[in-house]
Amino acid sequence: MKSLTIAAAALMLTAGLAQAQTIRMGTEGAYAPYNFIDDATGEVTGFEIELGNELCKRAELDCTWVRNDWDSIIPNLVSSNYDTIMAGMNINAERQAVIAFTQPYTPPTPSAYAALAADVDVEGGIVAAQTSTIQAGYVAESGATLIEFPNPDQAVAAVRNGEADAILADRDFLAPIVEESGGELVWVEGMDRVALGEGIGMGLRQSDTELLEKFDAQITAMKEDGSLNDMIKKWFGDDALLFE
Repeated sequence: MKSLTIAAAALMLTAGLAQAQTIRMGTEGAYAPYNFIDDATGEVTGFEIELGNELCKRAELDCTWVRNDWDSIIPNLVSSNYDTIMAGMNINAERQAVIAFTQPYTPPTPSAYAALAADVDVEGGIVAAQTSTIQAGYVAESGATLIEFPNPDQAVAAVRNGEADAILADRDFLAPIVEESGGELVWVEGMDRVALGEGIGMGLRQSDTELLEKFDAQITAMKEDGSLNDMIKKWFGDDALLFE
């Protein structure tokens, strides 16, 4: 009887450890091509989903994806509603005071202003941005009037309906929208490449140092074997900024 009890306890412990290795990956699902909803399947997809799945596979972690609105994505990480953030989140000092980041998995990519006319005054006008982004912070300090929206699509709509003069967002997010607008939206002259942030990384709780090290090691490996650059080119095109 005693041996059966010990065996059962060992089995429960093993199961508990396996369950502990299931990592909940937080994302927004509204920031193509980084992360978005596949209309056919209703599931999240995009560059970060493919990358996150590959990092988990290499680190031998069982991962699942959790969607969360952008404006509460950091508080819900801190509250342990998931274990990581992969949501087009630029690394900056303000966020590093609250959460930890892996090394960036994209080079620092430019932001850009888009508008209905190329000569819009983005320093004296009304500029839309997604709330709690580095772009919103930049606009707030630029002298322009900032209006914030829960997601970037609403910020684009604000420009189209005349509520805002321009939008500031990641250039990679805006580029297909500008291209597909048929000339309705254009880059603001001289403001189509604005340097912000330190690159995009995975956010984790500051206490999860072991998990951070696991993901960091795999990001390094993907940089060294070229697979990360291949994935960046797949999702952002041959002209995308790559790691050297």
